[in-house]
Amino acid sequence: MAMQFLSLSVYSSVCGIGYPNIYMPSLRITHSTRAVATKGLTAYMGHGLMKRSRSANIPILGDEVSKKRISEQIPNVDLSSSSYDTAWVAMVPLPEFPQSPCFPECLTWIIKNQHPDGSWGIHGLHPSLVKDALSSTLACVLALKRWNIGEEHVRRGLHFVGSYFSSAMDEKLHSPIGFEIIFPGMLGYAIDMGLDLPISQNDIDVMFHMRDLELQRVSENSSEGRKAYLAYVAEGLGKSQDWQEVMKYQRENGSLFNSPSTTAAALTHIYDAKALEYLRSLLQKFGSSVPTSYPRDIHTLLCVVDKIERLGVARHFSFEIKNILDRIYRCWLNNDEEINADMATCAMAFRLLRMNGFGISSDALSQFGDASFFFNSIQGHLKDMKTVLELYKASQIKILPNEQVLDKLGSLSSNILREALSPNSEHGLQVLSQEVDYALKFPFYANLERLEHKSYIENFKVENLQVLKTSYTSSGIDDKDLLELALEDFNLCQSIYRKELQHIESWVKENRLDQLEFARQKQIYCYFTAAAMIFSPESFDARMSWAKNTVLTVVVDDFFDHGGSREELVNFISLVEKWDGNHEKQFCSERVNILYSALYSTINEIGAKASALQKRCVTDHIVETWLTLVKAMMKESEWARTNTVPTMDEYMANGYISFALEPTIFSTLYFVGQEVSVDAFGGPEYHNLNKLVGIIGRLINDMQSFEREGKEGKLNSVTLRIVHSRGSISEEEAIREIQSIIDSSRAELLRLVLQNEGSVVPRACKDLFWKTSRTLHLFYMKNDGFTSPTEMVSAVNAVIYEPPKVGHKFSEDVVS
Repeated sequence: MAMQFLSLSVYSSVCGIGYPNIYMPSLRITHSTRAVATKGLTAYMGHGLMKRSRSANIPILGDEVSKKRISEQIPNVDLSSSSYDTAWVAMVPLPEFPQSPCFPECLTWIIKNQHPDGSWGIHGLHPSLVKDALSSTLACVLALKRWNIGEEHVRRGLHFVGSYFSSAMDEKLHSPIGFEIIFPGMLGYAIDMGLDLPISQNDIDVMFHMRDLELQRVSENSSEGRKAYLAYVAEGLGKSQDWQEVMKYQRENGSLFNSPSTTAAALTHIYDAKALEYLRSLLQKFGSSVPTSYPRDIHTLLCVVDKIERLGVARHFSFEIKNILDRIYRCWLNNDEEINADMATCAMAFRLLRMNGFGISSDALSQFGDASFFFNSIQGHLKDMKTVLELYKASQIKILPNEQVLDKLGSLSSNILREALSPNSEHGLQVLSQEVDYALKFPFYANLERLEHKSYIENFKVENLQVLKTSYTSSGIDDKDLLELALEDFNLCQSIYRKELQHIESWVKENRLDQLEFARQKQIYCYFTAAAMIFSPESFDARMSWAKNTVLTVVVDDFFDHGGSREELVNFISLVEKWDGNHEKQFCSERVNILYSALYSTINEIGAKASALQKRCVTDHIVETWLTLVKAMMKESEWARTNTVPTMDEYMANGYISFALEPTIFSTLYFVGQEVSVDAFGGPEYHNLNKLVGIIGRLINDMQSFEREGKEGKLNSVTLRIVHSRGSISEEEAIREIQSIIDSSRAELLRLVLQNEGSVVPRACKDLFWKTSRTLHLFYMKNDGFTSPTEMVSAVNAVIYEPPKVGHKFSEDVVS
């Protein structure tokens, strides 16, 4: 029978540990990979542009049935049966009668679940997982032979092993954890049992030699991680293993490493009541077979939430996500061993809980940042890059300046990941290399959600198998349903974005802003940032408010920078102060006429929509932010005209305002959430959010533009630091000082965004400040990306024009 191909992820967190003290009512085990029918993608055509209200008739994603199905599947932990582990459990003898199997139901399961080609394991496997099939098949053969049953099944199993044995020696194929030790060990058991192996003696000797080389390589490392690893794969070492030493790794639930196979192997050598009870509890829960790791509930559910968020469809499942995170938070508070004892699970729980507003400390990660602790763990010994990547992601969720735990963790994990990406690395990242490269190039705080969504969609692995000592699946969600939903969502949004961008370009021409020769034409960038941050289809008014305000701030900035005379600047400010519709005869120039008329009509239109939504007049408040801005711009203009050199405090007090973020953010806040109280935008919380993002914007812009602005004779925080130090600090030192301020401001901004207690600004509104900070970091990551005509082109195309490239994923024919 021809092998069917599946997309494959060959990494998993190693040896998760925990105790089943959380109620997971949907836990179940499946005996085969589910068949998934290929579905066509729904095409969304002809969506009209909303012109009146965010509640206008935007089409809802059509596959409501699919969303309902996904919603029902989300809480399910659907662990696949492990033929390999079930075989080892089947070999455990009854304590009272060692000549009889303790778990005969496992033998029945093995006989019933042999594949037509004689193999055992997840069927329809990827060709690189042949070693997994060989290991599972040989383990089942040993179990049947151990109790002298299933002679025909043994014969067919041995035939499969003999037919594919050359793959066991192929170093190019992926090996399950411990394969080089466990598989040769099982060959030795087979020979001791008197099985007639259809394998040449030379090939058997090659396998034994591979085991010896692996044991020699492992013995060169004297770390605790080596000892733990050898205990984890102890079933391959048999009588040569010190099983009393292995039992030192026993967990509260009675298992060894949450591994049924390791636990069962120990019970074939020594009796332990807790270990036996662990296996009995598994069979009571799952029937006649066992998974390859248990418990794995928390890790699986965290992966589900992470997957949904990274695909960009979390807003469809907010209720389900909240329920999962509430449960995991309770486990976190109870110091659940499944979280605390596994680095990847702990890191992911920390990241997802903290980013979803749960007040948790980074202290739980403290030991993971210690290099000696990491390399003394199984994950460190195996150079488990999936775990390292999770640690790296967690390290970036910093909200306090003194979170040295996260600083150490970030330094350790980033160094390991960069080393793994180097051409001479022995880590073997394989399918993870692209994800690691992306994570290092685009830190969490310097990327846009929509870019992340697209990258994840394009690299999403349908039927995402994971591998420990054998391959397994754990999520109850149909990955094809999820991918199809995410793709429909992304394609729908892009069709809307393109029409909205046309609307922005028409608005620019209607208001004659394109006729202002001094003004940069940046409407594509201005709209791109709106679409990348506020991406849901129904958020038309929020995107329009953001894009139009941003276009206006760019033009006004150019006007005060070099486009207008002092008379024109004074005239413009006077008009903003009056905010009067009868202004036709008050313009001192046509440029003032164009600029003020565009501002006046646009802000009044946005203000009217916002007032209708908020059920109170908010236009005056929006105008106030504009008046504050133009006065700050005028102050900088006066400094330049009079050659005044302000102090750093004066520069920053004015600079975070003149960077021109508040009018855009403030007006858009009225469209991103529910009705907002007057106090929410007038208190210290809002002021701090606004100031912090303004400081970040001003300083990050200054760092990338100080050389150009210095040549133009403009003020800049970098040059001011040097000037006021009277030459005592260098350019590099000034940049380091400013970077430190940016880093601490960013951490404080994220703290305010995630803070629930005492917060009066709605979370949806606070998120906009954080998204703005991420946008600024992306634009100014390498240079002044906003000024550059090319730096951000690929990002614009990715969000607005180029559909995700995933067509091949829907042509796969998956069979059970």
